[in-house]
Amino acid sequence: MNRNLWLLTLCQGLFLTNNVAFIAINGLVGLSLAPLGWMATLPVMGYVVGGAISTPLVAYTQMRWGRKVSFQLGLAVAVGSALLAAWAIASHQFWWLVAATVIAGYYSANGQLYRFAAAELAQPSQREKATSWVLAGGLLGAIAGPNLAARSRGLAEVPFAGAYWVLAVVAILAMVLMAGITFPKEKSTKNTVYTGRSALQMLRQPVFLVACLGASLGYGVMNLLMAATPLAMQQCGLSFDDTALVLEWHVIGMFAPGFFTGALIKRFGTLSVMGAGVLLNALCIAIALTGIDLHQFVIALFLLGVGWNFLFTASTTLSFSAYEPEEKDRAQAVINFGVFAVMAITSFASGALVTNHGWALLNLGSTIPVAMTGALLLWLAYQRRAFRAK
Repeated sequence: MNRNLWLLTLCQGLFLTNNVAFIAINGLVGLSLAPLGWMATLPVMGYVVGGAISTPLVAYTQMRWGRKVSFQLGLAVAVGSALLAAWAIASHQFWWLVAATVIAGYYSANGQLYRFAAAELAQPSQREKATSWVLAGGLLGAIAGPNLAARSRGLAEVPFAGAYWVLAVVAILAMVLMAGITFPKEKSTKNTVYTGRSALQMLRQPVFLVACLGASLGYGVMNLLMAATPLAMQQCGLSFDDTALVLEWHVIGMFAPGFFTGALIKRFGTLSVMGAGVLLNALCIAIALTGIDLHQFVIALFLLGVGWNFLFTASTTLSFSAYEPEEKDRAQAVINFGVFAVMAITSFASGALVTNHGWALLNLGSTIPVAMTGALLLWLAYQRRAFRAK
C-alpha cells in the first residue's frame, strides 16, 4: 500500500457511501412518489441503466484524458445529480428523481474502474492484493452509507431530501482526495490508433468470457436481493433503523474480506475463490428462505456480501490475464457494461417481484443465476484441464 493506493481506497469508500445510501433510500423514496407500486425501484434501476449507458463514454474519456480527469468528471456529475435528486424529491417529481439517478450512473461507471486502476498503482506481482485492498475501502461505505441515510433523513422538511445534499458533499470530498493521486502514464491518446481485439473477439476467449459473466452474475444476484431488502423489510413490519443495520452488515460482508481475498486468490487460485462465492450465495438464499426475522435478514445479507466479494474480486483478477495492455480500456468497458446490464435487469425485477410476489419467491428466483455461475466455473475448469492434457 503506497500513498496513491491509500487515497484511491478512500475514494472507493466514498463511492460506496454513495452507492449504499442510494440503495437504502431510492427504493423507499420511489415507493412514496411512484404512480404504481411496481415502479418503486425504478430510481435504483435508473442508477445502473445510467451506468450501462455511460460505459462507452467513460471508456472514451479514460483513453482520451487518462484516469484522473475521467474520475474527476465522474465526481462532478455525482455532485450535480445529487443536487438534482434533492430538488426532485422536495418537489415530489418522481420522473425527475429517476432522471437524476440515470445521470448519477456516469459516476458509477467511473467508480467501477477504481479496482482496475488499483492494479496499475502496484507492482505486477501485487495486483491481486492491490485490487482486493482498494475494494476493502468499501468498509467506509458500509459504516457511513446506512448511517448517513438514517441520520440525514430528517434534515429537510421532506424525508430523505437532506440525504442527497449530504451525498453532494461526500462527492466534493472525494474530488479533493482524487486530486492528490498520481496515476501512471497519464497522456492523451487523441492520435493513437486502437490496434487491439474487438469486444466480440475477446468474449470468444473462455477466460475473458467467464471473468465477464462471473462479475456480472455475481453482481446481479447481490443486487437482486439487496435492492429489494428495504422494501421487503418494510413489508415485514421492520423499521428503517433495522434496514440500515442489515445494509451495514451486508456491506461489511462485501468489503471486509478485501483484506485477505487477494491472499486467498494467490494461494488457491481464482476459480476456487469464485466457487466459494457461489456456495456462499447459495447459503444466503437458504437462510433467507427460513424466515423473515431481523437476524435472518442480517445473516443472509452478510453472507451475500462475502459471496459477492469472492466472486467479484476473483473475476476481476481472472480478467487481468485475458487482455493485453493496449486492450485495457475496451476490455474493462465490456466487463462493466455486462455488470450494469445485469444490474439493470435485476433492479427492475427485484421491485416487481418483492412487491407482487414476496421475499421468498425473489430468493427462489435468484437460484437461477447462482446455478449459471457455478456451471460456468465448472466449464472453464474443464477447458483448462483439457488444454493441459494436450
